[in-house]
Amino acid sequence: MNDLFPPFLYHSRKLERKGSCSGQVLRAAGEQKMAAHKNGSLIHIINRASVFFKNGSYRKRILLTSLKPVQCQRRAVSSIGDRNTNLTPHLSSNLAGWSYNELYELSVKDPETFWGSIAKERLTWNKPFDQVRDCEITSGKINWFLGGQLNVSVNCLDVHVAKHPDRVALVWERDEPGTEVKVTYRELLETTCRLANTLKRHGVNKGDRVAIYMPVSPIGVAAMLACARIGAVHTVVFAGFSSEALAGRIQDAQCKAVITCNQGVRGGRFIDLKPTVDAAVKNCPTVQHVFVAQRTTNPTPMGKLDIPLEEAMASESAQCAPEPMGSEEMLFMLHTSGSTGKPKGIVHTQAGYLLYAALTHQYVFDYHPGDVFGCVADIGWVTGHSYVVYGPLCNGATTVLFESTPVYPDPGRYWETVQRLGINQFYGAPTAIRLLLKYEESWVKKYDRSSLKTLGSVGEPINHEAWEWFYNVVGDGRCPLVDTWWQTETGGVCIAPRPAEKGAEIVPAMAMRPFFGIQPVLMEEKVTCLCDESPISGNDVSGALCIGQPWPGMARTIFGDHKRFVDAYFKPYPGHYFTGDGAYRSKEGYYQITGRMDDVINISGHRLGTAEIEDALDEHPAVPETAVIGISHDIKGEVPFAFVVLKEDPSLNHTAVVKELRGLVATKIAKYAVPDHFLVVKRLPKTRSGKIMRRILRKVAMEQTGDLGDVSTLDDPSVVAEIIKAHAQYKSLRSQNT
Repeated sequence: MNDLFPPFLYHSRKLERKGSCSGQVLRAAGEQKMAAHKNGSLIHIINRASVFFKNGSYRKRILLTSLKPVQCQRRAVSSIGDRNTNLTPHLSSNLAGWSYNELYELSVKDPETFWGSIAKERLTWNKPFDQVRDCEITSGKINWFLGGQLNVSVNCLDVHVAKHPDRVALVWERDEPGTEVKVTYRELLETTCRLANTLKRHGVNKGDRVAIYMPVSPIGVAAMLACARIGAVHTVVFAGFSSEALAGRIQDAQCKAVITCNQGVRGGRFIDLKPTVDAAVKNCPTVQHVFVAQRTTNPTPMGKLDIPLEEAMASESAQCAPEPMGSEEMLFMLHTSGSTGKPKGIVHTQAGYLLYAALTHQYVFDYHPGDVFGCVADIGWVTGHSYVVYGPLCNGATTVLFESTPVYPDPGRYWETVQRLGINQFYGAPTAIRLLLKYEESWVKKYDRSSLKTLGSVGEPINHEAWEWFYNVVGDGRCPLVDTWWQTETGGVCIAPRPAEKGAEIVPAMAMRPFFGIQPVLMEEKVTCLCDESPISGNDVSGALCIGQPWPGMARTIFGDHKRFVDAYFKPYPGHYFTGDGAYRSKEGYYQITGRMDDVINISGHRLGTAEIEDALDEHPAVPETAVIGISHDIKGEVPFAFVVLKEDPSLNHTAVVKELRGLVATKIAKYAVPDHFLVVKRLPKTRSGKIMRRILRKVAMEQTGDLGDVSTLDDPSVVAEIIKAHAQYKSLRSQNT
């Protein structure tokens, strides 16, 4: 598939691997001298320098002794801290010499002193803040570092260019192995400025919203940073969403411009992006321009709104004055599914989000200068925002952009990448881990993974089998594995095994410890309760997971609907942020996430409201009513199961309707949202007030009908037997077809 990587669009520098009995040295082999033509591709502009390694090389230690697999009860330990249990490196000069326990206690008891001290030293300010926080959590009023002004792109780029201009900022691990592209901080700053100037020339100003519909790539990162530089608000939309889903997000944000690519490349396949954007913007009157970058050489039709991005950037200056931004002005919004059909535009602001992303990146993953940080998330999700882009770049790290899939061209892709790039921290989803553990361990062990220092999981709770495989097989039982819990709304990791005291245990498959400033609270599982209930005390208890006080990284509002923000997160348990998740607090006081409590399912780490799927299904003319629930899945974690009521029409072909429903969901949302199961039923179980009793449907789908619980509130309890019988027939038919 050489046509995927035409030399005039992309080039890469392969690493020469020299082995010895004591280790390996990876050296950049002869830097290519490709100069960027004035009107050439953007990738020429951002792709000229070789990899920056300390002392000219990057050394990887090879383990000379094999480590025996450990049992589930075996605990890994935390390495953050020195012999005196002080947290290192220091959070700030004022907090030097403090232990994790002392720092955590200060962060929840005196957040002004804690966060104020750190923010002053770790961020570069145009104007210092004069008030650390002004929050009233019951009303959703959240303000941090008031009076301060800064620019996020300056903190992610300029400060590092001033010290280490040739340090590699991005390693773009493209779809085809061995064709990685490296971008230095200087090159990324120049590209960001050119793109920022292009936006400004075409009327994009401070406060305007810009949709980014792009694959994981340097130009995608530059687009985010360019918006931040001029004060525009970016909303990145995962480049797998349909045109209708994209249009809905553009409309909600009232975007003035869209930045996209002609195509994406993933798993050896071309994915058309521009046609999806074309279809979306037809229904988006606020869009004035569509900037189109070229990922492949395949031509794409250009319309009156379209601007060739590389050509426009080539004529712009590589310098752009950064816009001073107030701490609480919008940085970006990211849409996430809720329990209603309409996705929510979660808003994050400047200083608090950046500080929290950077701090969690450093201390949860034990990042140190010179490390290569490998988070394999897409930039269309919050994990990509916080731990591919903003957190690592604020810390001056080298961050990996992973364009491909875990199994392309084979199941060893992740680990071959770890070996070739010398990745030190690897952060991925349990879904991918569960997929890979189905293959032979040789796909892992054939590659040198001795560069790895920390492993991390994100997106959903990791099960024990996946945790043990990740820890023992991938990490050889020597790398701490951090199971992180957080959400789009939290901005960064809230509960994780790290940071912790030196030598502290890590319990398998458990998030464990709150990060600085996070005060977990368990409440009685009565989400509709509006009374001021007291938290559940003691250990070895379960409840609704809430957080007792604000922290800098948390979301500020839902764009255009602050009432919905308050109703969703602060009204269920007044005085607390309600996460929507349930949790268990162990006898030792550690936290384990037990899953969602609302009508949101987690598909391969992606949250999706069941109401959003139901809305799509209900548009079919033959479908008067549906109910979608989530059921467990060995690989994906959860998958949608759709119960569908059809109109009483003898001419209806049930198989044909289900096929049309699959296409409807794929078109209106995305392919990953298509239910794995469709069960056609005559009616749904409803209470006398008309509410669908979803727990009955979940019991049926999970084949747990022996204990259905109280069904006395159903309008007609006989409906349960009907659905159980229909499910048995469905199951029998599926077994015959497999």
